[in-house]
Amino acid sequence: MIAEATMEVRSGIMTATVIICLVFVPLFALPGIEGRLFTPLGIAYLTAIMVSLVVSITVSPVLAYYLIPSTVLTRHQDGRLLAWLKAGYRRALAAVLARPRGVLALAALAAAAAAASVPFFATTFLPPFNEGSALVGLRLNPGVTLGESVRIARLAETALAAVPEVVHVGRRSGRAELDEHAEGVHVSELDLQLKRLGRPLDTVYADLRARLRDLPVALNIGQPISHRIDHMLSGVRSQMAIRIFGDDLDTLRAQAETLRQSLSAVPGLADLEIEKQVLSPQIKIRVDYTKAQAYGLAPSVLTQELQALIEGERMGQIIEGNRRFALVLRLPEAQRGVEGLAGLLIETPTGRVPLSSIATIEDSDGPNQISRDNGKRRIVLSANAEGRALSAVVADVRKVLGEARLPAGYYTTFEGQFQAQQDAARLIGLLSLASLALVLLVLYSRYRSFTLSAIILANLPLALIGSVAALWLSGQPLSIASLIGFITLTGVAMRNGILKVSHYINLCRFEGEVFGDAMLLRGSQERLAPVLMTAMVAAFALAPLMFDAEAPGAEILYPVAVVIFGGLITSTLLDSFVTPVLFKLFGKKPLDAWLALPAEGSL
Repeated sequence: MIAEATMEVRSGIMTATVIICLVFVPLFALPGIEGRLFTPLGIAYLTAIMVSLVVSITVSPVLAYYLIPSTVLTRHQDGRLLAWLKAGYRRALAAVLARPRGVLALAALAAAAAAASVPFFATTFLPPFNEGSALVGLRLNPGVTLGESVRIARLAETALAAVPEVVHVGRRSGRAELDEHAEGVHVSELDLQLKRLGRPLDTVYADLRARLRDLPVALNIGQPISHRIDHMLSGVRSQMAIRIFGDDLDTLRAQAETLRQSLSAVPGLADLEIEKQVLSPQIKIRVDYTKAQAYGLAPSVLTQELQALIEGERMGQIIEGNRRFALVLRLPEAQRGVEGLAGLLIETPTGRVPLSSIATIEDSDGPNQISRDNGKRRIVLSANAEGRALSAVVADVRKVLGEARLPAGYYTTFEGQFQAQQDAARLIGLLSLASLALVLLVLYSRYRSFTLSAIILANLPLALIGSVAALWLSGQPLSIASLIGFITLTGVAMRNGILKVSHYINLCRFEGEVFGDAMLLRGSQERLAPVLMTAMVAAFALAPLMFDAEAPGAEILYPVAVVIFGGLITSTLLDSFVTPVLFKLFGKKPLDAWLALPAEGSL
């Protein structure tokens, strides 16, 4: 008996497992950050599924043989709860089978409404992180002294320490030249350790911004990992980056300021900042090549000498115990001004001459930096979204950019998290279509009927109803994590249909049942227990992720759990009625064709 029962469900379980593996193909094709985050999840899930398949057809039958008494196998009776559920389910299904087209129309209408509502969801690349910390960037004008930068940063420290959620504040001003994110002393970063007091993270960020509003700084608030992700996606530590390209730096700065004023009216746009390309004091030395050659001095040699004298040249190293100091030769500070440089004597083949006799020296100003992308000069506006969905803010920003009028030869690009989300969603959509085509081929190779395959695939829109409702009720945006949840749910939802349709066919082929309501009622009742147990076990496994959504680290998998949980509810409930209805309306002809084939064992 155990062997017969195992053989009866073996084919359906293997087919369902193959389908689950196929629907995970898009997950392994994800590039970049999203691929590194979710590919391990897919590997772990598929490994567990494959191991459970092997266990279910090898270990489980053996354990059943030794551990389940023979009296239970021969005289098995349902418990009171299951008997009550089956009785109620039989009455409800009988009523549904009496009016199949009306029920099917309602299910189709609900699925269409769910699909139509998807484009109206707010979208984001990854779910908002909750790292338990915050990173506050303060940016002054380049050229400010270290003392002034430290003074303003201390004021910011004091203001932020008064926020109830802030436990600790750490600060650094500037970054060393060998740091991969080198910054001048005009840039300070405050690392905040936060505790949970019940306020949403957006509210805490708004409080931080309000306390720093009066300081003369450009502000950027985020989280350490989030900033790194933003920097990898767009080159700036913000969710959005608008690049303006052109040739003249003054025009770039003017256009950036005009655009900043237009964007400041966009609701939900926070930390709007122009890249600090400002004019800083400089001493310019213009060599007169004719005079230099007259003294027999090569301009390149003169340039090297001036660079060594002004910037300094490392001559050696001084060691004092465990400390080491570079020995640098350069002019004294007082002699590096305009007057000191003018009287500087330069060695020439004809003797020493003052620098002023072969070069013009003047006080001037110039850009603190010149940034280029693909060889083109550019300036960047960066911003974050606050209190509003990122997709809605992006739509308004694009509208402003579309209305902007730039001079000839100047243009803008718009990058950030939203672009990565759109690219990943497009890739997942295309690969999902290919996966569904492969799934359809697998189902057809098993049932030899496109109709029966379509009946099983009908579980997908049924699952979509619950997933969309769960996202709406939880207030979650549509992210890459949500799409991963849809992928995971696809295999689980189709497995129930496979078990039901296979059982209907086996009842007619091996147990003498005839196509009709009686066969559908019996087959659906007999599959009620395994379907409910599968759904309940999955729901219990998702509970830790569902009930502690704000825990650091859980925010990535919370949308996945929400989508699967909601889809399991509607897929399990509606599949219990819709699949029998579809089989009643469209299953007789493919069933008769299947029964006409030679017997090959249970499906």
